[in-house]
Amino acid sequence: MTSAIRKHSLSDLSARFGLELRGDGELLIDSVATLMDGTSSQVSFLANRAYRKELPNTKTGAVILREEDADHCPTNCLVAKDPYLAFARVATLFDPRPGGTPGIHPSAVVSETATLGEGVSIGPNAVIGDGCQIADGCTIGPGTVLEPDCVLDEACRLYANVSVGFAVRMGKRVIVHPGAVIGADGFGIAFAGDHWEKVPQLGTVVIGDDCEIGGNTCIDRGAIGNTVLEEDVRLDNFCQIAHNVHVGAHTAMAGVAGAAGSTTIGKYCMLGGHAGIAGHLKIADRTTIASGCVVYRDITEPGTTWSAQLKAQPIRQWQRIFARLLRIEELAKKVRKLEKQMKETIHNE
Repeated sequence: MTSAIRKHSLSDLSARFGLELRGDGELLIDSVATLMDGTSSQVSFLANRAYRKELPNTKTGAVILREEDADHCPTNCLVAKDPYLAFARVATLFDPRPGGTPGIHPSAVVSETATLGEGVSIGPNAVIGDGCQIADGCTIGPGTVLEPDCVLDEACRLYANVSVGFAVRMGKRVIVHPGAVIGADGFGIAFAGDHWEKVPQLGTVVIGDDCEIGGNTCIDRGAIGNTVLEEDVRLDNFCQIAHNVHVGAHTAMAGVAGAAGSTTIGKYCMLGGHAGIAGHLKIADRTTIASGCVVYRDITEPGTTWSAQLKAQPIRQWQRIFARLLRIEELAKKVRKLEKQMKETIHNE
């Protein structure tokens, strides 16, 4: 069952989030929308300059925007220094998705030795292993499995079909989206001449407060010691965190980004989609790694931006470029030969 529609006046939104109101404070807002698709009872935002051309034609009841755009807005305004951040806060008031209903579904399997706090919700076919500790207000979605001795602090929400390995620990308000796997074995194997032998993964995963883990993301348990996400780390869908990686607080990684084993990523770092970091490296605080970039050495200077990908080209153009790349060593030898000949000519003159 969906939650009842909640309405908030513009004056209420202005006061609650510290936004300057220009227009009708009595107008009631019941949801959010884009600039082009909104109606008179919805609120939108303008943060990206690429969408300024849509502002004069918007039909939304109000727009959250910067002061320099307010004079061009044909409807009510909520003026903010950071419109996207303000919109994020406003939008939380209109989330129609219901929270978990406290209680244990009859089809769930909960160990007698597990400890559940107040207001915990356990969904259909969920499995809670021996010795698990689930604090107040946590929601465990359908089909989610917690192996023995997991610890979830207050108000965690695990959506459907999440797998949590042995003794994983999560802080307060951690969100884990469907299909994520936290605490599976890391990729530890040793070659014994003619076959591989498994290296036991004896650590676990420790996740700090206010982290969010995207759908189908995998976070491997440590081999020796733990894999760690500090507080407020945000991982998009299909990210890979290998064993014994340490991710600093407030770092964000977009879809399909990954870090190989024993890498340390600093605080406030950002990784674009499909970015990667090789193993056993150290990445300084506030580093930005652009989409598709792969890092193979330590980054020691904080606040730098790294990029190494090629932009898409028309196929014929790319084939010509690639053909030349294959000949680059040959061309380099010719250049060195010509340079040598020029030096000899100049010397002889």
